[in-house]
Amino acid sequence: MKNRSALHFVLIIGIANFFADFTYEGARAIVGPFLGSLGASAAIVGFVAGLGELMGYGLRSVSGYFADKSHRHWTFAFLGYAINMLAVPALALPGRWPLASALVVSERIGRGIRKPTVEAMLSYAGRSIGAGWVFGLNEALDQAGATVGPLLMALILYLNGGFRTGFTVLLIPALLCLAILVAARLLHPRPHELEEGASHTFTATKLTRAYWIYLAAGSLIAAGFADFALIGFHFHKTNTVPPNLIPVFYAAAMASSALASIPLGRLFDRFGPNVSLLAFLISAAAAPFVFLGSFAPALIGMIFWGIGMSAQGSLFQAMLTGVIPPQKRSTAFGLFDTGYGIAWFVGSAVMGLLYDKSVLAVALFSVIVQLAALPIFFVANKRR
Repeated sequence: MKNRSALHFVLIIGIANFFADFTYEGARAIVGPFLGSLGASAAIVGFVAGLGELMGYGLRSVSGYFADKSHRHWTFAFLGYAINMLAVPALALPGRWPLASALVVSERIGRGIRKPTVEAMLSYAGRSIGAGWVFGLNEALDQAGATVGPLLMALILYLNGGFRTGFTVLLIPALLCLAILVAARLLHPRPHELEEGASHTFTATKLTRAYWIYLAAGSLIAAGFADFALIGFHFHKTNTVPPNLIPVFYAAAMASSALASIPLGRLFDRFGPNVSLLAFLISAAAAPFVFLGSFAPALIGMIFWGIGMSAQGSLFQAMLTGVIPPQKRSTAFGLFDTGYGIAWFVGSAVMGLLYDKSVLAVALFSVIVQLAALPIFFVANKRR
């Protein structure tokens, strides 16, 4: 009975996240050129994107801590989802880039508020049906939405609908996400009860040494993982990929991420956390294909890149669930995401600077830094 309830909870949250990713990933596919159409320069677009990610990740440790402290996990979830979802269709309204930029940053802030809390609630189901299965299934539904959203925006632009039409259409999946979240709250008001008895497996409430080792390894993965903004810039600058196909390449990466998530989660539950070593080895191989290859190798690289996204979205949380006390889940997930976000920001800045000097240097940096994480993951897995 508990297994069925846990699976039902994961599915309903996963469906909400499908519509959430549909909404904001659809917007992210067009928000750069939209800001440009309002008069923003390339430097402003890059700054706004970086600021949004930095604030979104930075807030996760704060929101996670207060969610655990207050025990109001659903409150933080609803607040975060509401900001995350409603900021997107609101982009159809502003006529100048400063207000539009504020909405772009607000969307990232909303996601930062709700992410650690939702991850914590999902982790409670892991004891019944397997942490790898829980986060793999959720990530698959996430990335399915992240595939459909950009494709819909590409279709709207192809039909000459315009950016504002695209943002307006995204109100529909945004409202569906919030409605499903209400249903999840009514059906599962106390998700922590899915892990009944888990408090007896942890006598301490401090974060373990293995957790901090995972944080170090995850930070290296983040620092070495090339952001799609840089990849798309490279495709456009070198004409490796025709401009109208760049969103399709992004959608292909999201599709590969969705398809890889459930198998990775199942393999994690069956063979243990060292499955992550293979997943992140594939992730590290993406950069040479993407930055040094022609059209076909670049597509292969995007598939590898999508598998890396899948591993980060499912295996990180599954590994952490086994080393975090239940009472500290939101705090620990939020702190991990903050460290990840800071490392991502620094790594992206370094790769951006390297790109002006040498594309080969970007590929080497990405590969070397991600490979450096593998022995650290191995040590953490041994300490579980």
